[in-house]
Amino acid sequence: MAELAAGSVVAAEVARFDLLAERWWDPDGPMRPLHRMNPARIGWIAERVLARLGPGPVQLLDVGCGAGLAAEALARRGFDVLGIDVAAAALAAAEAHAARRELPLAYRAATAEALAEEGARFTVVTALEVIEHVADPADFLRTLAALLEPGGLLFVSTLNRTARSYVAAKLGAEYLLRWLPVGTHDWRRFVKPAELGAHLRGSGLRLADIAGLLPDPLRGGWRAGRDVAINYIAMAERDSRHCPQ
Repeated sequence: MAELAAGSVVAAEVARFDLLAERWWDPDGPMRPLHRMNPARIGWIAERVLARLGPGPVQLLDVGCGAGLAAEALARRGFDVLGIDVAAAALAAAEAHAARRELPLAYRAATAEALAEEGARFTVVTALEVIEHVADPADFLRTLAALLEPGGLLFVSTLNRTARSYVAAKLGAEYLLRWLPVGTHDWRRFVKPAELGAHLRGSGLRLADIAGLLPDPLRGGWRAGRDVAINYIAMAERDSRHCPQ
């Protein structure tokens, strides 16, 4: 969750998530909403990667991996995962949690921009609940686009900037239910889908699919649906008009 583009790092955000590292894997702790949401968002990603790229090994970069909640779930789905973050305590928690599990998974203290400068490329890049914590979403997405192989896919999940998200994700989750520490989110930095689409186009990518991430009280957990007013997840691919000739 701590953001990673070198030009977008907000030190206070990194410090905030480092403080949560020891309880990151507690399903009833401060990361409870992510634990509940994780199966739905990982399932949505896996289905679309399979549909677009077919079966087989896929190299995946999880940007802003935090303590590895999504990275581990993606590795269990068979992806060859590299998780990166700049939050040292969160990364240590990720490595400790994965130590006894034989998964195609590695972690690295690095920024997305550093990997892009090294020429690293991945078939799939994920940035889940990250973009609302960066200083410049447009620059961040340009960095992520540079990390994609030709034909690669980018997945971004975040919060929509609506009145409903303010009530549910800010007032409800932080102040009323106390699911998250107060100050976890700044509603003004939430990203509307239209804004995300514009930033993607500026990065040479095209918004190809989008879904809301919604609580499912009847089944427990969350599900993907059509309502994007609060949480949503999006898939982007290279815009053919920006492909090298």
